Amino acid sequence: MTGRAPPLLLDTCTILFIGNASRLDDDADREIGKAALEQRLYVSPISAWEIGIGVAKGRLKLPLGPLEFFDDFVKRIGARLSAVTPGILVGSSLLPGTIHKDPMDRVLVASARMLGMILVTRDGPILAYGREGHVRTITC
Repeated sequence: MTGRAPPLLLDTCTILFIGNASRLDDDADREIGKAALEQRLYVSPISAWEIGIGVAKGRLKLPLGPLEFFDDFVKRIGARLSAVTPGILVGSSLLPGTIHKDPMDRVLVASARMLGMILVTRDGPILAYGREGHVRTITC
């Protein structure tokens, strides 16, 4: 018996990578496209915050303002917004095992864990955390 495939959550780097028309791993590209068609592709509002901070600190240059970029990306790719609940935020501080200390990455990992999602990322520490069995990941 086969069930519906789990939802995918794009991390902020993946959003920026796709938003800048960079080439993805073929498997990740296929999975993202399929998830979008099946309405199981998600982005977190936390990524909008990270994009805004990147622009504000001069580390990120975008063709649009950060909110416009994020909103346009969500619409264009056919993604939905994932929840950011108090449980996810508290859960991000209580993750098992060893993961790096970036609080926004921890929120994305906790979101994927608590919402039964697969996190799509290029982030080495998150991928290592996934290999340890703490979160499901796809390398983009």
